Amino acid sequence: DLAAGRLTVRRQLQRVGGRYLLVEPKTPRARRTVPLTARAAEALRHWRAQQAAERLHAGPAWQDAWGLVFTTPLGEPLHGNAVTHTFQRRLQAAGLPRLRFHDLRHAFATRLLTLGTHPRVVQDLLGHAQITLTLGTYSHVLPSLAAEAIARLDATG
Repeated sequence: DLAAGRLTVRRQLQRVGGRYLLVEPKTPRARRTVPLTARAAEALRHWRAQQAAERLHAGPAWQDAWGLVFTTPLGEPLHGNAVTHTFQRRLQAAGLPRLRFHDLRHAFATRLLTLGTHPRVVQDLLGHAQITLTLGTYSHVLPSLAAEAIARLDATG
């Protein structure tokens, strides 16, 4: 819902035995609605316009059965290796270090925590079933947060 600035996770695409399937996320908490940054909403609006042009260009060859946001120029699911290779090329072109695509999720969570976001909010945004998973995965951030909390406490007298 780009007008409201939010994304709802309802299904996930899995490749099973060479076939793609749309399946329910693993846990009830993984089915969630998360707010989008203004920049993300704008990028998705731009992508929607580009995809509409691809749909027109493809004509009857467009595979509309999936209803996916990110597709090939024919509306088919993106192959994981294609996503990985494109991501790596773009990182290299930008002069950034090599990362796994999944590392973006870790960077997002770490950034939120270092900005002082409550861990429960981070848990909800990531769709973790248990706060212990969030805190255990991102515990490397917590010592610096503790030091900042003590400094803030000292500053209040």
